[in-house]
Amino acid sequence: MRGSAVIAVAMAVMNLTTYGFVIVSARLLGPAEYGALAAVMGLLLVVNVPSLGLQATGARRVSAAPDDLAEIEREVMATSYTGSLALGVVVLAATPLVTAVLNLDHWGAAALLAVCAVPLSVMGGQAGILQGERRWGPLAAIYLSVGLGRIGFGMAALVVRPDTLGAMTGVTVGAFLPVVVGWYALRRPDRRAATRASQRRPPSSPGRRWAPGGVLRETMHNSHALLAFFALSNADVVIARSTLSEHQAGLYAGGLILTKAVLFLPQFVVVIAFPSMARRGAGKQMHLVSLGAVLAIGAVTVAGVAALSGLAVVFIGGPEYAELQSRLWAFAVLGTLLALLQLMIYNIVARQRQRAVLMVWAALAVLVLATPLVGSVTGLLSVVVGVDTVLFLALLVRSLTPSYGGPTDPDLEDRVGPDEPSPDVDTQAGVAPTER
Repeated sequence: MRGSAVIAVAMAVMNLTTYGFVIVSARLLGPAEYGALAAVMGLLLVVNVPSLGLQATGARRVSAAPDDLAEIEREVMATSYTGSLALGVVVLAATPLVTAVLNLDHWGAAALLAVCAVPLSVMGGQAGILQGERRWGPLAAIYLSVGLGRIGFGMAALVVRPDTLGAMTGVTVGAFLPVVVGWYALRRPDRRAATRASQRRPPSSPGRRWAPGGVLRETMHNSHALLAFFALSNADVVIARSTLSEHQAGLYAGGLILTKAVLFLPQFVVVIAFPSMARRGAGKQMHLVSLGAVLAIGAVTVAGVAALSGLAVVFIGGPEYAELQSRLWAFAVLGTLLALLQLMIYNIVARQRQRAVLMVWAALAVLVLATPLVGSVTGLLSVVVGVDTVLFLALLVRSLTPSYGGPTDPDLEDRVGPDEPSPDVDTQAGVAPTER
C-alpha cells in the first residue's frame, strides 16, 4: 500500500509538472505555434515506445525470476544502450520527412527528437529493473525527475526562445536528468552487494536459462504492442494538422491537453498492477480490478470537467481556447477511453498475447480511412471516440474468453534443450518453477 502511494504521488507530480510545461507552452506560443509543438510532442511519445518496451521487458522478467536479477539486468541494460543509439540514428535520418509531414518551420525541432530518443531509451531499461524489483522509492525518483526536468529546462528554454525549437531544446536537455537518477539507483552499494549475491547463487536447474538475446526479442514484441497503442492515441493530432485549418488544428491540440491529462492520471494503476499481472498464477482478477479503478477515476474526471468547464478552459490554455468549453467533457471521455486501452495493452504485454495487437492496428487503419470525412473539431473527435470505444469493447471481450487466460513465453523453446523433457513451466512468468 505504501509503495502504491509513493508511485501515485510521484506520477501525480510528474504529470502536473509535465502538463504545467504544456500549459505554459500553449499560453506563450498561441494556437498556431502550439499546434506544431503538439504534433512534435505527439511524435515524441511514439519515439518513446522502445523505452516503454524495455521497461515492460525488464519489469516482467525481474518480477518473474528475481533470482536471475544479475543476468537480466546485464542484458536489459546492454540492450538499452545499443538500442538507444540505433534508434537515435534512425530518427535522425527521418528528420527531413518529419519536418515536411508536420509542416514545421525549422528542421531543428525534428532533429532534436533523435537526441531525445537516446536518454529516453536508457531510462526505460533502468525503470524496468527497478519496477520488477518493486523498488518504488527509486522508481518514483525517476518519475519525479522526468517531470521536473521537462518543466525546469523547458520553461527556461521557452524564455530564451519562445517557439517550437526552443521548447524542444528544453525537453531534450531535461530528458537526461532521469538517466542520472536511474544510474545512481542501480549503482547503490547495498544494491550491488545483493546483485553480486544473486550471481554467486548456483542455478537450481543448470539446463534451463533465459535464452540469449531474449531481451531484445521480447522488447521488440512489447514495443510493437505499445507502438500500436501510441500510434492510435496520437494519430488524431497528426490528422488534425493535415486536414483541419491551422486554427482548428490548434484548438484540437488544446483539447488534447485535457485528454492526455486524463490518460495519465490513473497511470500509477498500470505501474503497480503490471508486475502482479506478469506473476505466476495471476488470473483475471487483478486485470478487472485495475480496469474498475481506471474507469472510476475517469468517470469522476469527466463529471468534474462537465461541471467546471470554465476552469477546464483555463487549464488547457485560457481564453484563446474558449470555443472548446462546451466540448471539453468529450475530450475527457476520450482520455478515459485511452487510459482503459492502455491497461488492456499492458495486459497483452504481461500475457505475451501478441496477436491481439492486430486489433489495435486495424482500429488505426479505420481511423486513417475515415480522415476524408473529417472537416471540423467535433467531427474528428466523434470519429476518434467511436473507433476507440469499439476497440476497447473488442479487446475486453477477447480478454475474458477462456482461451485468453493462459499466457505464453516467447523464450521457452530456446531455454529447453532438444534432449530435455519439457518442464512444468510457469508460462506467465516465463521461467520454470525450479528456477525460482
